[in-house]
Amino acid sequence: MFEKILIANRGEIALRIHRACREMGIQTVAVHSTADADAMHVRLADESVCIGPAPSKDSYLNIPAILSAANITGAEAIHPGVGFLSENADFAAMVEEHGLVFIGPTPDHISLMGDKVAAKKAAEDLGIPVVPGSDGAVDTAEEARSIAERIGYPVLIKATAGGGGRGMKVAQNADELEEAYRLARNEAKSAFGNDIVYMEKYLARPRHIEVQLLADGQGGSIHMGERDCSLQRRHQKVLEEALSPALNAAERSAIGDRVSEAMRNLGYRGAGTIEFLYENGEFYFIEMNTRIQVEHPISEAITGIDLVREQIRVAAGLPLDIEQSDIKFSGHAIECRINAENPETFMPSPGRVTDYHAPGGLGVRVDSGLYAGYRIPPTYDSLIAKLIVHGQTRNECLMRLRRALEEFVIVGVDTSIPLHQRLIGAQPFINGDYDIHWLEKFVAGTA
Repeated sequence: MFEKILIANRGEIALRIHRACREMGIQTVAVHSTADADAMHVRLADESVCIGPAPSKDSYLNIPAILSAANITGAEAIHPGVGFLSENADFAAMVEEHGLVFIGPTPDHISLMGDKVAAKKAAEDLGIPVVPGSDGAVDTAEEARSIAERIGYPVLIKATAGGGGRGMKVAQNADELEEAYRLARNEAKSAFGNDIVYMEKYLARPRHIEVQLLADGQGGSIHMGERDCSLQRRHQKVLEEALSPALNAAERSAIGDRVSEAMRNLGYRGAGTIEFLYENGEFYFIEMNTRIQVEHPISEAITGIDLVREQIRVAAGLPLDIEQSDIKFSGHAIECRINAENPETFMPSPGRVTDYHAPGGLGVRVDSGLYAGYRIPPTYDSLIAKLIVHGQTRNECLMRLRRALEEFVIVGVDTSIPLHQRLIGAQPFINGDYDIHWLEKFVAGTA
């Protein structure tokens, strides 16, 4: 097992990784920008190294600085967390070339799943159901029109290098197709430096369902059930729950076993999540995230398995000591992403936290690096805390979540807590009757 791990991230996920390491008796190295010198994970780590100024490109995306920090501190492995370099195949390869261990999948698997077209083809080859669409990149508007006529309108045009909803346009009919195609390519070029797009059938009222996986690259592969991530705004997840209120046990087992077997056949190593659109009892592959997910705590809550610990064990070359038959789903869990932003306008709200009190009690967990006096920098993502609540039933979980949100105190900046309070009081959410479009309508007052 490793003696020292460098955490190449920030915020709540860096603190989460630090805690898992400490419980395993592993020392930690926190790298940080000048803006994060007072961050909680930096304070708690055994060692810390400043790797650059506030902008991400000069710090958390600065590969030479991160590798140098690992070298001078004697770290044996690097955990990339989420975002930043976590799905950068070149970074993973460089880590290995420098004699360090990348806590995640192989560079080849990261690269494969990072290309949307290649990932869809790989999913098909592995027997995972996919959304009807183009077989690969769509090079011309004429080709797009031919594919749309084959699969039927509406269609979705997506950037192969996309993420966060950028480079993604819907055409409801033939009249809208050419403009949607042009806009998607232009937006993809601007956002990612790559204007290659592909096409899929656009589903009218799907849910966003993702399956949590663990594999050791040695033949061991399991799933930990699914998470329902349908509550999204501008393609960004707001609230997630596990297990999904839309699936039954048979569907859960069937799709979980199917993707687990696919990862075994792929020789995949580490934690991973396969995301689907789900409509009318059918699953359609969207993409695979080759890293830990922001919403991983709700899977931990219903299974009792520490996903970060398992990531570290597998990266150290150990086989999974868990079999599928060991996975027992207990109760229901919901995660609210708490952002430093106005709950009505959604404008970011960085600044000094003057008062902070996290809720507690049975079944309540808060992942956050906040404390009274901490100054939230304006440079990074607005996620400042995750409230995770677990109950024996979904109704108990909802009642506990309502109480926890009432207790949660963050003063000095605007937060999304009031939005979550409104959201969990809405009858469609209480009934579990929602899709990926519902939250946008709810926020606009048209749901």
